[in-house]
Amino acid sequence: MTAVAPPLILRGMARQHWLIKSEPSTYSFEQLVADGRTVWDGVRNFEARNNLRAMREGDLCLYYHSNEGKAVVGIAKVVREAYADPRDAEWAAVDVAPVRALSTEVTLAAMRDDPALENMAMLRRPRLSVTPVTPDEFEAVVAAGSPKKARRSK
Repeated sequence: MTAVAPPLILRGMARQHWLIKSEPSTYSFEQLVADGRTVWDGVRNFEARNNLRAMREGDLCLYYHSNEGKAVVGIAKVVREAYADPRDAEWAAVDVAPVRALSTEVTLAAMRDDPALENMAMLRRPRLSVTPVTPDEFEAVVAAGSPKKARRSK
């Protein structure tokens, strides 16, 4: 009997991970939570646009507050794959929805200090607003933002 790979692997549709940036004064994670969903548009860099086009429904995104705060503050997911940006059809947009806020913000300084993140695209290409994240990088950031509660003594 031959083992068969799961259908998602056969179709090359394993979940990918991303980091998306927004200035909190423009569109904060809290606003995404309040809205429940938003169009992620306005990206005007070819590499970042290509990253938007590579996103698939269900992909998870680290939500980074840029300029003010400079920290990953939450997790979002792609709920609609790439389509023409409503403001300019040459560019792309996706729809994202909140998954959850991190209990602790993961600052840019903390990410730079973490050896597990030394090759993270966001740290190597800081001007890009949409960057890929490896599964290990994603887990490292989420773990840093979700510290375990201290055990209670009995």
